[in-house]
Amino acid sequence: MGALSITGIKPGSTSLKLTAGKITKTVPITVLSRNLLSYGPAEGNGLTATVNTDGSLHVTGAAARQWAGLVWTFPCPVQGTVILRSPTFIAGLNTSVKFLDAKGHQLGGQVTSGGNAVAIPAGTVSLRFEILSSEATPTAKDGDLRVQLESGDTAHEWMRPDNTSLRGGMN
Repeated sequence: MGALSITGIKPGSTSLKLTAGKITKTVPITVLSRNLLSYGPAEGNGLTATVNTDGSLHVTGAAARQWAGLVWTFPCPVQGTVILRSPTFIAGLNTSVKFLDAKGHQLGGQVTSGGNAVAIPAGTVSLRFEILSSEATPTAKDGDLRVQLESGDTAHEWMRPDNTSLRGGMN
């Protein structure tokens, strides 16, 4: 029996029809984004995030205080090593992902954009994506963020996440 290798070109769903003699099978195929983040509209701590048509985040407002901002928590989709990259940024705002256990407590450190790849700690069940003000006296923001969390230790070109409808909150 021979092997068949399929490489997805872009996210989406399709099917593959396989025929061997008189037997035909249709197999559903789903190609997921390499961007593991989940986010969507959020408002709090003086900041508002909306999702642009390309899947990036538009952030406006002035944070209520330093290290205040927006958060999204979602199930951890992978194990192993991850890297966070932000090809676009807004000065004065930091992006990071923290690892949470089943009770919502942080495990280990965090992965920050522009930083090194980080191993996901054992026991991680959820991730918390944060956009926080790093300014001692936060100033008004109005810009777009393209942030990508992906498996491995090499950052690739930004790609829209599969889930851009997750409601966010404030930290």
